[in-house]
Amino acid sequence: MKKFLIMILAVAFVAGSCSKYVDGYEFSPNSPTESNEALLTTVIQVATFAHFGGELARLSNNLMQLTTGVQFQAQERADYSILEGDVTNEWASLYSAMNDCNILMEKAGDANPYYRGIGRVLKAMNLGLTTDLWGNVPNSEANLGEQGESAWNPAYDTQESIYANIQSLLDGAIADFSKAEGDNAILPGTDDLIFNGDAAAWLGTAHVLKARYANHLSKRDAAGSATAALTALDNAYAAGFTSTASDCNAFFPGDGNSLNQWYAFETNRANYIKMSAPFITLLQTINDPRLPFYAATDDNGGYSGTAIGDVDVTTSSVGPFFASATSSTPLVTFVEAKFIEAEAAMRAGNPTRAATAHNDAIKAHIELVTGAPAPQAYIDDQASEDLNSITMEKIMTHKYVAMFTQQEVWTDWRRTNIPSLTPNPQGAANGVTVIPRRLPTSQEERQYNTNAQVQQDITVPVWWDE
Repeated sequence: MKKFLIMILAVAFVAGSCSKYVDGYEFSPNSPTESNEALLTTVIQVATFAHFGGELARLSNNLMQLTTGVQFQAQERADYSILEGDVTNEWASLYSAMNDCNILMEKAGDANPYYRGIGRVLKAMNLGLTTDLWGNVPNSEANLGEQGESAWNPAYDTQESIYANIQSLLDGAIADFSKAEGDNAILPGTDDLIFNGDAAAWLGTAHVLKARYANHLSKRDAAGSATAALTALDNAYAAGFTSTASDCNAFFPGDGNSLNQWYAFETNRANYIKMSAPFITLLQTINDPRLPFYAATDDNGGYSGTAIGDVDVTTSSVGPFFASATSSTPLVTFVEAKFIEAEAAMRAGNPTRAATAHNDAIKAHIELVTGAPAPQAYIDDQASEDLNSITMEKIMTHKYVAMFTQQEVWTDWRRTNIPSLTPNPQGAANGVTVIPRRLPTSQEERQYNTNAQVQQDITVPVWWDE
């Protein structure tokens, strides 16, 4: 496993110059003025790991009451105090990563379709995360600052057009990964921290992402989004995305600056975030075998959560499966694919397929998390649905459980309002009496982009949530 810190430093886009050079050379070979496909791939992936496993994931899980903030800024987020200055770092980092994706795609070109495909998938993921959190955002005119002052105030694209662009990026990636190895001048390898250059694995991931973003449009076009999602999933399964071994994950060696982000946060900021009482109660009510993997023991040696709006720090923290030093962070998974299949099949009028996918998702996730097959009693109670017993409530509630620690739980809830959540009563003191549905416009964007579509009301839905 690579040392991420070393790789990041190796990629610095160039922070200095040498006073002496080797005779005959105009530039120092130790300070390259341009990066290359391999270094860009590593840098973009490390940034993507932070976007999907860092503050945005913690915030989403806080709002969705899987966890709750009990101290300092985590408590403020739980109480719906989310201000324009709170999101500037995440906004800037997302656009920096997307700029690097653009550079990677351009550098790779037709000569290196696998690298270009990786760039397209990572661009789609980061762009998707950005628009899902902020709605209309700069896209077609974004990251063009080198063209001069005329490009310094990018217009905002509609979320509808951004979603079309995401699907176009993924279609391009699928075409790239379908090329033969011999069609590449250079091949990705260990610089690809996720799949070590495995084009087939990236191909399956791209198809699942097409299903994810099609499914996000369920409130806009219930039938059409279901059909598109199921088609993409059929293509993913045909491409070999058929078990949790296919998962696209963020990996962490567990040393230095290469720590799992939930672990690093809990180590550096102990007792800022705790498991929530409603989520622990849900797991206990269904006798879920994942409980000791999801939650650490509390101060009394058991498992408990803090009530929403409370500040009790004696309860359970996030547990070892997701928050150990080397825990991987799920990005695009087989379990998510099966739950998308279940939801889309229900909307498409195929409850038999929905029930089978729902049951398969639960069993696959329990075995992944616990290392053992799901107990038969649990299967009988929770994963033996059929065409007559399956409901959207069951599908989305179990997906909510399985997607713990991921940002997707917030997107799912905004689309379906499942599970039923009661707003944090402390939000009223901040003028927010309902669960937020977006992030506010970044302070720097408001200040420096004259074309910014400023929206500071975090209760206003984004386009696909309307």
